[in-house]
Amino acid sequence: MSESSFLGVSRVPEFRVLFVAEILSILSLVAVQITLSVLIFDRTGSPLLSSLAFALGFLPHLLGASLLSSAADRFPARTVMVATQLVSGAVMACMAIPGTPIPVMLMLLVVSGTVAPVYSGARSTALADVLTPEGFPLGRSLLRIAAQTAQIGGFSFGGALMLAASPPVALSIAAALMVFSALVVGLGTVRRPGREVSGGLVASSLSGTFRALRAPGLRAVLLLSWVPAALFVWPEALAAPLASSMGGGPMLVALLLTAGPVGTVVGEVAAGALLDAEGRRRWMLPLAFVAFLPMTLFVLEPGPAVAVAVLALGALGWGYTLALDALLLAEAPEETRGRVFSLGSAGLMISQGAGFALAGAMAEFLPAHLVVALAGVGGAVSVAVFGRRFVGRRGVRTAI
Repeated sequence: MSESSFLGVSRVPEFRVLFVAEILSILSLVAVQITLSVLIFDRTGSPLLSSLAFALGFLPHLLGASLLSSAADRFPARTVMVATQLVSGAVMACMAIPGTPIPVMLMLLVVSGTVAPVYSGARSTALADVLTPEGFPLGRSLLRIAAQTAQIGGFSFGGALMLAASPPVALSIAAALMVFSALVVGLGTVRRPGREVSGGLVASSLSGTFRALRAPGLRAVLLLSWVPAALFVWPEALAAPLASSMGGGPMLVALLLTAGPVGTVVGEVAAGALLDAEGRRRWMLPLAFVAFLPMTLFVLEPGPAVAVAVLALGALGWGYTLALDALLLAEAPEETRGRVFSLGSAGLMISQGAGFALAGAMAEFLPAHLVVALAGVGGAVSVAVFGRRFVGRRGVRTAI
């Protein structure tokens, strides 16, 4: 069957393996974050140290992408994926040892976060080998949908683990899930040779990163992925103060938090199911604007129902990322794909983390609804600035 549809992509055996492995790894990672956050707070009573259990999950991504990403090109993708997942599993098993000091746990989180972008780069490289260029963006979309769904379910899973088992047992179960993910990849995918990479691991990783950022087309694709994503998370970051200003409670906070993720899933499914590759390229920039322009309505200080609807409808525009994935594959040199994909994954994680922090800082000086409106304006401007390179290209609408 052709890989021009989600169904066609899902029928590729190796893709199904990567899909299952992604769900297992996300469940494991979220369970660890929740368990450590609760465990550290119980031991120290410090909200700051507790929050580091979440922050240190993505901050080291830059380190891994800069210094280790060439491993995703140098070695077979299957080998890299299995090795990095086993490292993460071993880290979790060390955390599960009763009495492990808090500083040691935090350092172990740094190790896990450092190898994460290498895994992501190798997984995307494997995806490009397994699927055709037409199927690649659909496969990436399905993995994103799986990750987002597993992350939402992972919070419930982690909470249930904390209720049913002690922290060491919960961490041991998370480690077992990560090892199982590695086994699924190792047994279910084909070993393909790595690419010839000159220089040492660190030197080639750094050179690949600089090369990607110096290439105008590739840099534009990466920035069109990172900057809008940093602004798109502002409503989630401010869900609690937004709900408070509207007179709502925890239920409204939950609705504001889920409106965006639900909308993005629906938007990606719609873009993949209703538009062909040419249609997705044609509507990439208009859809990107749709993701942000509705947020500007928050300047009117909408009520709860309108606010949730605006966030959900705007998130439908996130279907633009399917065309962006196709552009990323087209712009990334084949010999440095692993490094480019690692950099893209790390940059996305870091930009979203920075977006959360910046939204909170802005809300110290402005009402939350105005901060969200500013995010809408900033997002639209970033789409115009970083998307202008693609105006006039075949399949991309010329009106910005």
